[in-house]
Amino acid sequence: MPTPAALPPLPFNPGRVRSYLLRLPLFTRLVLLVIIVFWLLELQTIWGVIQWGSLTPNEIGLGTMYRLNTYPLIHIGFFHALLNLLALTPLLERFEAEHGTLTSVALFIGPLSTFPAGLYLLVEKVILHRNTAVVGASVWVFLLLGSEAIRTFRSNPYFSLGSYRIPTWTSPLVACVMVSILMPNTSFLGHLCAIAIGYLFGLGYLKFFVPPEKVLRFIEGKLNLLGRLPHYVSVDQKTYGRYGVLPTTNNGSERPTPMSYLGSTQRLGSTD
Repeated sequence: MPTPAALPPLPFNPGRVRSYLLRLPLFTRLVLLVIIVFWLLELQTIWGVIQWGSLTPNEIGLGTMYRLNTYPLIHIGFFHALLNLLALTPLLERFEAEHGTLTSVALFIGPLSTFPAGLYLLVEKVILHRNTAVVGASVWVFLLLGSEAIRTFRSNPYFSLGSYRIPTWTSPLVACVMVSILMPNTSFLGHLCAIAIGYLFGLGYLKFFVPPEKVLRFIEGKLNLLGRLPHYVSVDQKTYGRYGVLPTTNNGSERPTPMSYLGSTQRLGSTD
């Protein structure tokens, strides 16, 4: 009796993937869960999730300001959600490990969602007089890439491409252009706005939105968050301190438009 053919090896190690997922910090887990829940809700036809939560310029008013926070959590279809999850997870996991869970909650519910949305609304509606709606977690992907690019630039200002020296801070812009070419239905403007806010965060201009550590320690101690919440990252557990590794000087993305995805599991920090 012939021996059955051996199955080809998997392109990844399931054990390592499982181990990585089990180590994800709390806020990252919650964001991924909410994205999956919203995608599942899109399968029903009673409530239009995309119409409800997309960032639509003409729909923004006092009663719909929640759209400034819901649009990154909503996606158009399975593959849009999957690709954004794959791109966002390593970046968000690293951010939470470096800044702590409470700080991550405060920033991503606050300025790291609302500022890219506000800038997009300003350009899309006020300047361009258009009403293109956008959804997708790639706003956070490009924002985090922009922030990482600034950190990388401080320690490694250039990378070589043949005989050309290209500033490392331009890498998210190059990626934005490539994604727009390869995936023409994505929001080029939305990605640019996210990169701009990421640059501001990386340069330190948004640091005053970060809650003081004394307040964070008081809340954590009063509520015993570290003891009650599994995978919680406290102020004193952060991997590299509040704003990451200090760099050393080196001289030598009317139907909503998916904001698509971008990213890899490669971490862009120079000394991590």
